[in-house]
Amino acid sequence: MNELKETIDELASVFHEFKKTNDTRLKAVEEGGAVGDLEGKLVAINEKMSELTDVKTKLEALETKSNRIPGGGQEDGEKAANVAAHVKGFNQYFRKGTIDGLRELEQKALSVGTDPSGGYTVHAEIEKSIDRIMGDFGAMRSLCTVMPITTSEYKRFVCLGGATSGWVGETQSRSETDTPALAELAFNVKELYSEPKTTQELLDDSIANIADWLADEVGVEFAEQEGDKFLTGNGVKQPRGLLTYPVVDNDSWSWGKIGSVNSGAAGAFAVAPNGGDALIDLTHALKRGYRANASWLMNDLTLAEVRKLKDSNGAYLWRPGIEAGAPETLLGKPIEIDDFMPDVAANSLSIAFGDFKRAYRIVDRVGVRVLRDDLTEKGFVKFYTTKRVGGGINHYEAVKFMKFAV
Repeated sequence: MNELKETIDELASVFHEFKKTNDTRLKAVEEGGAVGDLEGKLVAINEKMSELTDVKTKLEALETKSNRIPGGGQEDGEKAANVAAHVKGFNQYFRKGTIDGLRELEQKALSVGTDPSGGYTVHAEIEKSIDRIMGDFGAMRSLCTVMPITTSEYKRFVCLGGATSGWVGETQSRSETDTPALAELAFNVKELYSEPKTTQELLDDSIANIADWLADEVGVEFAEQEGDKFLTGNGVKQPRGLLTYPVVDNDSWSWGKIGSVNSGAAGAFAVAPNGGDALIDLTHALKRGYRANASWLMNDLTLAEVRKLKDSNGAYLWRPGIEAGAPETLLGKPIEIDDFMPDVAANSLSIAFGDFKRAYRIVDRVGVRVLRDDLTEKGFVKFYTTKRVGGGINHYEAVKFMKFAV
């Protein structure tokens, strides 16, 4: 707790230093003076603030973990025995290729179907490890709604309105009104795979924790692929990414498109002191019902530019989380960093603002599966590991972009 307090105090101090340095830079720009040294200093201060923010987040996570009350219910004895037996059987399969009774153990221990041609479902500890690692890459999985499904497709309907009504007297006749329009959304899972390999000798002698090994080898790769495709995927053999849907000026918004607000300059914010006005416009482009749970999404380089912006009263729009448990905010809303978001450039969509849980849906086909192959390459054992996942827009009205254009 003391370390967390010291980090928060240091973060506040660095933020004040940042404001002082940036104010000096802005004044020099107005007077036509040199700002090269000040720009370099700001870059260093930005990096320091990012480091302190990361440390603060990690310390808060450790504090939360240490405060958890152990226990909380006793697992059913038979279920626990089945899970333990499956872990033991899967480890034997992983190391030696032994499959005696593994299919039956899998059925007893897991609440998912089996596929005789598709390998074996990894036991719970491995799957949890993969999910944990994926949470450290990209922000979409942590921001958006994630739905486990047991089929290859999930469908839902959205009401687009269109019902009409009218006022009538007590004895007047009532005419039929229009029927609301419905739009169907379909989310299909795509197969994400990885095939790490090792030697049988290493499996026999060196790898002590199979779950950690598989999570490290596969989880990082899955995380990077997902983080990228949830934003940029074309929907063919991969999820449909948030950035790939049609984008129109917010004044021309219609269902099936995402609205945007221009920054006021090509590949930049408008010149001070009006640079932050576009962010205010973007905030209010989102309807009030979505703003309550809205957050910002951008990469680190974009955040470095956002930190320099002020409102018309000279107040900084960005605020560090200088209290325990408080996130850094922009115009009072939390900021999420995702380095798969594009850098600021002409016509780039480098900032998104919205209620991401309503805007984008990720569907996970239950079960990460692994197929052991010790025949293809003599002396080596390959582990063909698959996860089926999909994603796409869930509500077009719940997210807006900033387009860096005039």
